[in-house]
Amino acid sequence: MVAETLTAARAVRTVAKAGHGFASTVKVAWGTYNLASNVENGDIFEMCWVPRGATVIRGELIGQDLDTNATETLDIDVGWAANGDEIADPDGFGNMGVLTGDPVGSSEAGIYAPLGGVLRSAGPKTFNAETLIQLQANAAAATGGTGRLTLIVFYTMP
Repeated sequence: MVAETLTAARAVRTVAKAGHGFASTVKVAWGTYNLASNVENGDIFEMCWVPRGATVIRGELIGQDLDTNATETLDIDVGWAANGDEIADPDGFGNMGVLTGDPVGSSEAGIYAPLGGVLRSAGPKTFNAETLIQLQANAAAATGGTGRLTLIVFYTMP
């Protein structure tokens, strides 16, 4: 199969963007995508938008155990699309490596990965243009590959 771009319901251009509210209060953008089939290397999942001036302070990728093999291979990164102000960075919020859904510290299997990338190396990330936050697949799951993924992004506004 050929890699494709898939859009979560909250990433569609017609969905109203989050309001600004009071300065420096925490806002949230999120998107959920239900993977009906195993991903392909190069698949892009458009998850949600942050408005112009948003400063992303943290976030997380959560979901079902999408690779049930004993040796998982599913690799999905978190970043952003080009926005007219800066170039795309497919793993700007995290080169997540292989996503294992094995239970850690609880009895529930699933994916939980806090965002990192520039948040760890340079601190909060400000976008000067409306920006699409997305996932990019680097490897398909060894077994399975279907289920739900949710990306949650916390940000502030000036």
